[in-house]
Amino acid sequence: MTENQTAIAYLIAGVFFIMALRGLSSPVTARRGNFLAIAGMVIAIATTLASPHVVSYEWIAAGVVIGGAIGTFIALRIQMTALPQLVAAFHSLVGLAAVFVAAAAFYAPEAYGIGQAGDIHVESLIEMGLGTAIGAITFTGSIIAFGKLQGLITSNPLVFPGQHLLNALLLALLIAAIGYFCFDQSPMIFWIIVGLSLAIGILVIVPIGGADMPVVISMLNSYSGWAACGIGFTLSNNMLIITGALVGSSGAILSYIMCKGMNRSFFSVILGGFGGETAGPAAGPGGDRSAKSGSAEDAAFILKNAGSVIIVPGYGFAVAQAQHALREMADMLKEQGVKVRYAIHPVAGRMPGHMNVLLAEAKVPYDEVFELEDINRDFASTDVAFVIGANDVVNPAAKTDTTSPIYGMPVLDAENAGTVLFCKRSLASGYAGVDNPLFYRDNTMMLFGDAKKMCEDVVKALG
Repeated sequence: MTENQTAIAYLIAGVFFIMALRGLSSPVTARRGNFLAIAGMVIAIATTLASPHVVSYEWIAAGVVIGGAIGTFIALRIQMTALPQLVAAFHSLVGLAAVFVAAAAFYAPEAYGIGQAGDIHVESLIEMGLGTAIGAITFTGSIIAFGKLQGLITSNPLVFPGQHLLNALLLALLIAAIGYFCFDQSPMIFWIIVGLSLAIGILVIVPIGGADMPVVISMLNSYSGWAACGIGFTLSNNMLIITGALVGSSGAILSYIMCKGMNRSFFSVILGGFGGETAGPAAGPGGDRSAKSGSAEDAAFILKNAGSVIIVPGYGFAVAQAQHALREMADMLKEQGVKVRYAIHPVAGRMPGHMNVLLAEAKVPYDEVFELEDINRDFASTDVAFVIGANDVVNPAAKTDTTSPIYGMPVLDAENAGTVLFCKRSLASGYAGVDNPLFYRDNTMMLFGDAKKMCEDVVKALG
């Protein structure tokens, strides 16, 4: 394949990727977007394999077989509830791959056409240094995010005195090391860059609390794209540059949108250590407050006598795999003339779009699913808010308690509904670790139990 043919093929693949992103912007066109992305990747891989620079296919074939087998196994076994930590783990692999490619280019620059050992082109050293730094930060940052999402590390912010000063010092040292690397091409400087970046990746993620994890996922997605883009320049691979730039820019835009949804500073997210500085208070009713509890039969009676119902799903809903039972419950209510809609908070679940994917899996009509800004004002005129497995995203303390770690985060105004049916296993706090005063409101009835079982019992009572 000639260079012109390769360039044209890469351009076509890039167009497919752009069209895929456009398709993924809406649930209605998301399936088509996925197919376009697959087609673009097939073209990109086939073009790369047909390159005259590829002189041996043995190691490539081995990598494809091993990686393909692992990917297939994970795809068949992964549960939707574990998808966020899977994404974090995959981000770590992208970052690690960037570091490995940079190391290979540094130790064998002749193979990449960027100079000789000890005399690498300055522009290549800049690209290599930046790609290595971003890749290493992405690697350790994603590992920490995976640990928090998987419960291997506490979801509370881990902070210590002077943390921000240490982060700033390490960042300054990293910038200085990259600059010095352009003049002194010593292996020691290269590995100092790697070491500093690995440390920064850990330190910028550990102080971030669990409630902010969806933003972290989108941020790391952006980092992984920029790491790939930087290495693309080192390899002079236009496809890698295009793909990395698309992933990096779209991830940054998504991070900005998520920050607006949580009232966070975008620059604080980029630098790490945003959100609450301390863990929230322990769960529990506190004082002499008490919560009213009801049964599935009570819930069914209230729901079928309502004129309108807004359902608010959360991570507990995902854990229980309750989407199909909830869809059946909603269908029965609609048959009885009840208007049913779904309210999705931008950070419900553990990654952007988590709830939308679950509802789509249960074939919930897209026109019944609304984002926070489109439905929030409707709670005041709604008879019932059915909160299932959510917590922090409906916590009114975010609007009133200035000491709360989630203060300032826009929340769904479920408390304004005539009745709030709150399906939850217990009165325990949410992922942010803060108590929810909505549990104890006069218009709230707690439905204690597994979300899926509760929906199934409500369906039986409705029948």
